[in-house]
Amino acid sequence: MASRLHAHIGTFRQLEILLAVFEGGSIKAAAESLFLTQPTVSMQLKKLSEAIGLPLYQQVGRQLKFTDAGLATVATSRQIMQQCEALDMHLSNLRGLKSGTLRIACATTAKYFIPHLLGPFCKRYPGIDIQFTVANRQQVIERFEQGVDDFYVFSYVPQELDLEVIEFMSNDLVAIANADHPFAKRKQVSLAEFSAESFIIREEGSGTRYVTEQFFKKHQIKPNVRMTIASNEAIIHSVLSGMGVAILSAHTLAFGDSYNVKVINVSSLPIQSKWSFSWAKSQQLSPIAKVFLDYVETEGKAMMTKAIRLQ
Repeated sequence: MASRLHAHIGTFRQLEILLAVFEGGSIKAAAESLFLTQPTVSMQLKKLSEAIGLPLYQQVGRQLKFTDAGLATVATSRQIMQQCEALDMHLSNLRGLKSGTLRIACATTAKYFIPHLLGPFCKRYPGIDIQFTVANRQQVIERFEQGVDDFYVFSYVPQELDLEVIEFMSNDLVAIANADHPFAKRKQVSLAEFSAESFIIREEGSGTRYVTEQFFKKHQIKPNVRMTIASNEAIIHSVLSGMGVAILSAHTLAFGDSYNVKVINVSSLPIQSKWSFSWAKSQQLSPIAKVFLDYVETEGKAMMTKAIRLQ
């Protein structure tokens, strides 16, 4: 039975290559990430496809479109790799060591504080590898649906996902403008006045955009959107150049160089939300993921409160 099963699923190396192609989106990207030649990657996937007896993907233009058999093999390959990693970490722990891989995917704005959280943890457990992915909210949701990571960091947790959640720290969204803007000299600005200004907003799929749109909808106000930008830093520079006003997480100012940007006192703002660490309810956390979660709850929250320097 075992030998027949092995003949069908191929070798561990072939499964690893398959995952790299799926996650990288191309033979070239997989070859670069695994330090292999493209012909080697193609040959190993051909052998895996022959062992399974079905095609794994099709070339559609410049993109690879995975077949149902390919997607099923990817899902099973990921489970096999995760189980092997869990075994390796468990055996390491039995030997009194801490090693393995911790995977975290976070919404774009969380990139400002997650490294400050990971730094002390990595010093404590130097044998641990970290895979840290920064993406917008929709892309993080897609990674959850694929079961790629141990933890997913959201500001506004998607209610439709079956998640375990622990709130980590506050994430206030504030109004910003150039220091020379007339609003910067006023004690308070009405929401109607603020929304009438040229407004710069994050891209579709962004958590900041989602929360901002829900906020304006609640107050029955339509902002005067002038520009859509997929970067907090680019939005800050656009505000600096006088192109408009914006609403961003206060963390973009706390951990970044905000130059001459000023937080404006707008009625009904800030928008209050919380950063949360989430993971699938159906997922069994690896030993190192459990250690990290305990670290977040017992030390991380207090550590980040001290680190934040809100302007």
